Amino acid sequence: MNQVNTLFERRKRRTRFKLGQVAAGRPRLSVFRSKKHTYAQIINDGTSHTIAAASTLDKDMKKTTKSASNVAAAEGIGKLIAERALKAGVKEVIFDRGGYLYHGRVKALAEAARTAGLVF
Repeated sequence: MNQVNTLFERRKRRTRFKLGQVAAGRPRLSVFRSKKHTYAQIINDGTSHTIAAASTLDKDMKKTTKSASNVAAAEGIGKLIAERALKAGVKEVIFDRGGYLYHGRVKALAEAARTAGLVF
C-alpha cells in the first residue's frame, strides 16, 4: 500500500473510532466519493443494516444532473438521502466523512442533507 492510501485509511479509522464513541445509538450517514460518482448511505451499526442509500447512479439523479462528479450532484445526493431517511423514520444521524476532508463534494452533501431536514 502506498503512503497516500495508508494515511487515508488511518484518517478513516480515526474518524470512525471517534464517531463510535459519541454515536449514542444514532445511525451513521456514510459518504464515499470516487472520481466519477458520489455515494451516501445511512447505516444502523447496531444491526449492520443499511436504512437508506443514494448515489449519482440512481435514475432520479441521472435525469437531473449533467455531471456526476461535481458539487451540484453532491447537493442533489444530500437532498435525496435526507428525503429517503425521513421517509424511513430517521431524523438524527451522525455524519461519517470517512477519510475525506470536510470540503468540496463532502461538504456540499452534508449541508444539503441538513437543509433537507436531517439533524447532525
